[in-house]
Amino acid sequence: MMRSIIVLSLLLLNIHHVVSASKGVAASLQAKWDMTPFLLETSEFIGEDGNEHFWQFVDTVKELKVYKQGESVRSYYNLIIKKAGQFLTDLQLNLLKFALALRSYSPAVHASHQIASDEPPPEACPAFVSIHGQHSCSTKDIKKLLKAAAGRPKPYLYKTDHTHPGVNKTDVPVVILYAEIGTKKFVSFHKVLSEKAQQGTLIYVLRHFVADPKPQKMLLSGYSVELAIKSTEYKAVDDTKVKDPKTGVNTEDGDSDVQGFFFGTLKKSHPELREQLGELHKHLLESTNDMAPLKVWEMQDLSFQAAAKIMSVPKFDALKLMRDLSQNFPSKARSLTRVAVKQEMRKEIEANQKHLSETVGVHTGDGELFINGLHIDLDVHNPFSILDILRGEARVLEGLHNLGIKGEHQGKLLRLPVNTVDDKYALDIRHPSIMWINDIENDPMYRSWPTGVQELLRATFPGVIRQIRRNFFNLVLFLDPIQEETVELVKLAELFYKHKIPLRIGFVFVINTKDEIDGFSDAGIGLYRLVNYIADEYDLSQALMSMISLYSKIDVGELLTVDALTSFLKRKFPSANAKRILGAESEYDYTRKDGALFYKKSGLGALPLALFNGVPLSPDEMDPDELETIILQRIMDTTTTFQRAVYMGQLTEGSDVVDYLMEQANVVPRMNPLILNTDRKYLDFTATPVVDDWEDTDVFSFLDSRDKTAIVAKRMKYFTNKDGDGMSPATMWIVGDFERSSGRKLLLNALKHMKASRGVRVGVIDNPSGKPSKDNTVLYRAIWASFVTQKTKATLEFVQKLLKEESSQLLQKGTKMKELLMQGMDADAFEKKFNTLEVDFIRSQQLFCRDVMRLSPGERAVVSNGRILGPFEELEEFTVEDFQLLEKITLSGSAEKVKARVMQMELKPKQASDLVMKVDALLTAAPKGEVRRDVHFIKDSHSILHLSPREHEVCYDVVAIVDPLSREAQKMSSLLIVLSQVVNVRLQVFMNCRAKLSEMPLKSFYRFVLESDVLFLANDTVSPGPVARFMDLPESPLLTLNMITPESWMVQAVRSPHDLDNIHLQEVNGVVTAEYELEHLLLEGHCFDLSTGQPPRGLQFTLGMSRDPLMYDTIVMANLGYFQLKANPGAWILKLRKGRSEDIYQVLAHDGTDSPADAGDVIVVLNSFHSKIIKVRVQKKADKINEDLLSETSESKGIWDSIASVWSTFEKSITGGGSKKDAGEKKKEDVLNIFSVASGHLYERFLRIMMLSVLRHTKTPVKFWFLKNYLSPSFKETISHMAESYGFQYELVQYKWPRWLHQQTEKQRIIWGYKILFLDVLFPLAVEKIIFVDADQIVRADLKELRDLDLEGAPYGYTPFCDSRREMEGYRFWKMGYWASHLAHRKYHISALYVVDLKKFRKIAAGDRLRGQYQALSQDPNSLSNLDQDLPNNMIHQVAIKSLPQEWLWCETWCDDTSKVTAKTIDLCNNPKTKEPKLTAAARIVPEWIEYDNEIKQLLRGVQEQGSAAKDKQKASTSKHIPDEL
Repeated sequence: MMRSIIVLSLLLLNIHHVVSASKGVAASLQAKWDMTPFLLETSEFIGEDGNEHFWQFVDTVKELKVYKQGESVRSYYNLIIKKAGQFLTDLQLNLLKFALALRSYSPAVHASHQIASDEPPPEACPAFVSIHGQHSCSTKDIKKLLKAAAGRPKPYLYKTDHTHPGVNKTDVPVVILYAEIGTKKFVSFHKVLSEKAQQGTLIYVLRHFVADPKPQKMLLSGYSVELAIKSTEYKAVDDTKVKDPKTGVNTEDGDSDVQGFFFGTLKKSHPELREQLGELHKHLLESTNDMAPLKVWEMQDLSFQAAAKIMSVPKFDALKLMRDLSQNFPSKARSLTRVAVKQEMRKEIEANQKHLSETVGVHTGDGELFINGLHIDLDVHNPFSILDILRGEARVLEGLHNLGIKGEHQGKLLRLPVNTVDDKYALDIRHPSIMWINDIENDPMYRSWPTGVQELLRATFPGVIRQIRRNFFNLVLFLDPIQEETVELVKLAELFYKHKIPLRIGFVFVINTKDEIDGFSDAGIGLYRLVNYIADEYDLSQALMSMISLYSKIDVGELLTVDALTSFLKRKFPSANAKRILGAESEYDYTRKDGALFYKKSGLGALPLALFNGVPLSPDEMDPDELETIILQRIMDTTTTFQRAVYMGQLTEGSDVVDYLMEQANVVPRMNPLILNTDRKYLDFTATPVVDDWEDTDVFSFLDSRDKTAIVAKRMKYFTNKDGDGMSPATMWIVGDFERSSGRKLLLNALKHMKASRGVRVGVIDNPSGKPSKDNTVLYRAIWASFVTQKTKATLEFVQKLLKEESSQLLQKGTKMKELLMQGMDADAFEKKFNTLEVDFIRSQQLFCRDVMRLSPGERAVVSNGRILGPFEELEEFTVEDFQLLEKITLSGSAEKVKARVMQMELKPKQASDLVMKVDALLTAAPKGEVRRDVHFIKDSHSILHLSPREHEVCYDVVAIVDPLSREAQKMSSLLIVLSQVVNVRLQVFMNCRAKLSEMPLKSFYRFVLESDVLFLANDTVSPGPVARFMDLPESPLLTLNMITPESWMVQAVRSPHDLDNIHLQEVNGVVTAEYELEHLLLEGHCFDLSTGQPPRGLQFTLGMSRDPLMYDTIVMANLGYFQLKANPGAWILKLRKGRSEDIYQVLAHDGTDSPADAGDVIVVLNSFHSKIIKVRVQKKADKINEDLLSETSESKGIWDSIASVWSTFEKSITGGGSKKDAGEKKKEDVLNIFSVASGHLYERFLRIMMLSVLRHTKTPVKFWFLKNYLSPSFKETISHMAESYGFQYELVQYKWPRWLHQQTEKQRIIWGYKILFLDVLFPLAVEKIIFVDADQIVRADLKELRDLDLEGAPYGYTPFCDSRREMEGYRFWKMGYWASHLAHRKYHISALYVVDLKKFRKIAAGDRLRGQYQALSQDPNSLSNLDQDLPNNMIHQVAIKSLPQEWLWCETWCDDTSKVTAKTIDLCNNPKTKEPKLTAAARIVPEWIEYDNEIKQLLRGVQEQGSAAKDKQKASTSKHIPDEL
């Protein structure tokens, strides 16, 4: 210590007292909308836990804003957190703080506000109601508006709306309140509306509306900023000096360690030496930030050296070190080369890598993150979606924690594969009452077919049905012989049979079961007896074939009659006695009832019915015209399933195929839609209530749903089938009024089933029809009394007796309960309890039924392991077979698996059964995500960083696999630090290092902007928000700033005087600040034409609000039918664009939207930072089937139309007629459209000069199109002034690189991609030709010539590279290798200037072809090195290029001096030989360049002076009146 102080002093003595500001870069990103109040964001967070909580929270904070007057922002924030704490657990509260720091719910609040401003709000109104379209600011008008409301249409409600949980009626008016929770005005409205909603006189919906939002911008987080090091091979930096406004950015970058000195600590302990310490800090930095390149042998081991350094520090600092090393790698690289790597660490890493590659498919160098076994793909997920995952997991984790499941048991239960709900249930078809016509395996007609199941794997032509002698495909028809549809179905069966389709066909006859009816009075019975007769005399197959031939004589639409039967009998079997066969005494009537019984027990719907391999076909599929195609399609689909089973060895030569089919998990004993439907509701058993008393109904009524459920579960008593030893994995609660026979029958069926099954226990809940009293709860009290006083077996027998109808009749006639007691019961104890039992606890049960299970008094329901079935209809029966099915479904879901895990915990049977019920309900109710992976390591002493969780708290299991020097590490290190602050984690980080590196693994500085809680400043105001700060940067390299944001964000730089494309800290004083704005959230979609299944290329959509329907528009691509639209939070209306799109097409259906799928208007609500992707299906209108979107109508005009139009034009010119519109259209055609891209101040300077040179050489009006994505704020500010001075039009276009198209990471390559990949969608359809001109080009001719040049059918024209400058021959790469052979004597074209015929380009889908080829080639990092010109040259055989005359592009590097005289444009190409800087080259090569440059500088100076004068004026006016509030 002493030594370091001496050294420090010595150093300080040698440093001159020159104080300089710390240098660095700071980037921030703000939302386009104003800051939203924390209280409203909190309400949205709580609302995600359910409507009930939302409204309870609203009631708690309804006046919060009124009380907080005069409090600091921090104490108000703490108050909100405290109030939210009444509804949230500690874990959820931490997640809420994280959500507020992320501003994750701000879009939801702003979306509501946006919907309100679309209403629009009445003038000067802090809150208002909208009642069916009429508005009012006062509670007094509500009554009046409600009266007339019924006559007006109801408003449209969104899925995300908050509807008050009053009495649910649909025939009452809807009142929407737009207000800010917590304000006085809100309270007065809320009081009136909530009372009326409780009475059921209206539906009350609340939407957020902040009448006067604070005009304070909100800084966002959840994105990354990268400073990439640029190549300085060609000097491309602007030399114009930038005026740097003083920026107040905090430059302290924490307590970073520079060569062993912790300057933060030193400055605190020696404030008097602050200046000298600053100098020492800078001096040491400059000596450590040695950016001299490393030798290849120094790089090889960097990844392992970084891991060794990380593993050597105390583990709580390890993540911070990993963040520091990866995010500041370029300046840390040299220090890492001195770290030694232990051999055992290397070995352990290699062993773990081998194991990971085999078990989870993670390879060396990959970066992967797992939370509780769920794979979090960081390319897809962002902090907002990770927050959602953490919330979803919190519900399950807290549930398990509350149920007392900790440690390894928790992980095992979480990873249980819960069977997802299968909507394709099948019925067992091995039933005796099915009569099979044929049997593929045994009938002689199929004898020639092969029998092996392996035959399925033999290759055949697509669409061929394999003929194999196995019963793979089985069709069962349930028929009533006298139904009209039966005729066609039987004929269809005959068709399949005759054509030898490998389909086993069976019939089930569902006919009249009354004994007194015979075959002469009912044709159905007659047919059945006839079939039995023929089967007896001959065989079954013959009998069914006879039936088929009988039906073939009946016409479609006719019915089977007794006459038809008797005449058939006479004709075919003349010796048979019709009376003996069909009459009352028939011997052929056995098993007549079997078919009807099988049908009834199966629980299937209306006849006729068909089962394919046991799976019922839907009523729509039963249409005989469709059925044939459907069955053949099913055969094709099922073949692939069988192929997989054979391939996996599940189905072998020895298997019986039908048995194999019927043993699958989806086969059930009976069909009951109530049990099998996929929309399931569950009770939540995870609460731990303070009280566990249901005797006091008043206390019980105040508890929330979860607490009520927990108490009922705790106090429940059960019938079991065991003498208290084993546990029951299925728990059924029977709910009903047991004074009614329907309630008694339900319980009796449950008990019957329980006796037959070993794994079920039954609990009973009373739900009396009236208010519970001694009279209407007699039976239930008797049941309860016997539960409390008798042994299990005696209780069961007594209750079964009690439930029988005769017992109820006796009780009604006045028999006393004690007379019904059975032998062996303790009568005294029973009677004492029965007579003294109060009904309060039954009142609580009725409350539970009403509030939690949503049942009216007297309604019945069944609960199976927490899953609620019901309420049942009045006459609906729930039979013993239904209980059997319910048990099967419950156990096969996850109860069996949960039971196996719970058994390992060694609990008592009752506790264990309770736990299985509660855990099963929890796991099956959780939304089904992807499969959880079990990621573990072989060894973990040297290569894995462990962080242990806090004891006795809910904990997340996080596994990160990462190479410490990789792009993933830059992101993951920050994410893991924040994650460990937000939730309690058990963290393992495996160093997945790469060996033998041959280049620098990272070439950029990086910051991930993310905070775990809202930050406050020292004066208790909210800090403006998170910022990416880069301090301690080396000054020598040239840096370019990239924003890496979530997929659906469109951001742009809005303020920065510096050139963010070329940041050179040596030339900057202080901090380079960059302010970005989230300009748009993207709405993406895929659109298909329903009739062709193809994307409708060129279809246009518009997006807007009801008051401004056309705010944004887009064109559909052929690739995936993709389209994207710019939007922001709010409710948007998507429409087909007026014109050809709307004339030819109509929208038929849409998914992922917020309006019903068949609604004409497509409404989309954007209310989060997540990506929103919709699907739209369109169809051509009937009269436009042959129209094509991309071919203009004028092309197909006949000759007479053309002559007529010429004549009318001539006529107008004589008379002087014609509207302005015609003139406008003519004028519109004659515009020169010029497209260009630029990034960085130098290229923007060139761009302005290029524009000036274009304008100087043409008299045609010019419109410039610029790619907005990369333009600097200063260019965007000044372009309008330039347009005004020089009289041109301009438009900024932007397009977000689609997520499915291979992403480029280098800025230059992204810009190249934009030059070529999106030409068909960047510009409106009205633009027919566009000329691309590079920014560094000077034009010397009229570009109108180029526009009007005949492209001879090619979609675009490029100039070939010059060959005339001989000394550059060795640099002409296109004359060698790949290009020489690919082009085959064609020219290689340069992409600095090209003209595109957009009509032709779109028509031949050139854009889609280019993107397709790009996708294929770009996966290889070595291909397309000059993306923008390599791609069209590579595609020259598929998309033709018209070679433009050579004079259209002259460039000194490739063309000789003599050809310069005729040059129409001059391009400042880089020269690979001399590497001359651009600015020097420009001034030397193009004499007029300097004049242009000076002219524009003068213009910009004028603009700047104007701006300064305006600012001074504004300052003067604001200083007179300074507002006194925040």
